[in-house]
Amino acid sequence: MLHIALITTSYPEHTPGTEAAGSFVEDFARELSRHVRVTVVAASTMDSFATEGRLSVKRFAVPRLPLSLLNPLMPTHWKSIVQSLRAGESALEELADRDRPDHILALWVLPSGYWADRVARRHQLKYSVWALGSDIWTLGKVPLVRQILRRVLRRAERRYADGIQLSKDVETLGGLPCDFLPSTRLLPTGGPAKRSVERQFNLAFLGRWHKNKGTDLLVDALGLLTDQDWDRISEVRIYGGGPMHDLVHQAAHALKLQGRPVMVGGYLDKDAAATLINWADYLLLPSRIESIPVIFSDAMQLHTPIIATPVGDLPRLFDKHKVGVLATRAAASEYADAIQRGLRQNVSDFGAAIDLAAKDFDLAFVIREFVSKLETPLT
Repeated sequence: MLHIALITTSYPEHTPGTEAAGSFVEDFARELSRHVRVTVVAASTMDSFATEGRLSVKRFAVPRLPLSLLNPLMPTHWKSIVQSLRAGESALEELADRDRPDHILALWVLPSGYWADRVARRHQLKYSVWALGSDIWTLGKVPLVRQILRRVLRRAERRYADGIQLSKDVETLGGLPCDFLPSTRLLPTGGPAKRSVERQFNLAFLGRWHKNKGTDLLVDALGLLTDQDWDRISEVRIYGGGPMHDLVHQAAHALKLQGRPVMVGGYLDKDAAATLINWADYLLLPSRIESIPVIFSDAMQLHTPIIATPVGDLPRLFDKHKVGVLATRAAASEYADAIQRGLRQNVSDFGAAIDLAAKDFDLAFVIREFVSKLETPLT
């Protein structure tokens, strides 16, 4: 049976704040193990190894998590970066020596693709990379790092990206084809039917409280809604965490003083996230920078319409499937307008479009396509 090594910096340890980053990776690995044998090699707080059926998880210790917060431009981070780079390469090297995989899939281009490239060349293995927006749009701006990115992409047998525009950007950087591979996870399904316009609406946000995610745009937009708008809102729930913690809590407090039904909570695990999305009549997606967020596929699975900003691939997705309301610009006033339009629509009108969109992000279908391509030699 084909043996795939999946090396990643994002694999959940089932503690608050880690679910969102890595739960779809765990679902991907489990679904993939229905077709092939999978060994996950994942950064963690300590070394460990566990096997369940065709899925094994080898965790290797790094000085600090998440690795995405390590910044090569900060000298105080250099020691941790070097130690992490050595730890990941050593863990993958050990697997190649002990239980040679047929193929390595690196999530993401850096540092996982760097590890895959070095080990694959020493062991005459093939590897593929799956790129995130942070690989290309953030790390790709650093000159030396951009050279490493390009080299890793060019040496890979196949390249994947979790966004449509991102796939094109990967092709531009690497000079070779890149396939779209959506990031999607499995959520518990089955919730209340979405409400009609005649009743008050439940609105929800779930994600990092960060400028890129537009959390400040959201709370500013809520402040722009009129009394008549709020008459149509049952409650707004804002869940997550991040660098805008104080801003979110201060804005929510100010709204509450005005009598607005706003509540704030922390990070949610997968089951709690599903409960929130099922509860919501609209999921709020006010991002400034985005590809196709996992929360989008979450909403499609649970038949929840979205109120979004027109960034990244979202305009393409809304053109293909009218799954909610799209703002005209990523700004607080335009996002408030989008919310107002959503409050005057019947959410059941989006049902058929959401059903079609959900098929595009079905994990079982995504995995079957991935395995089929993997088993087909490149010409």
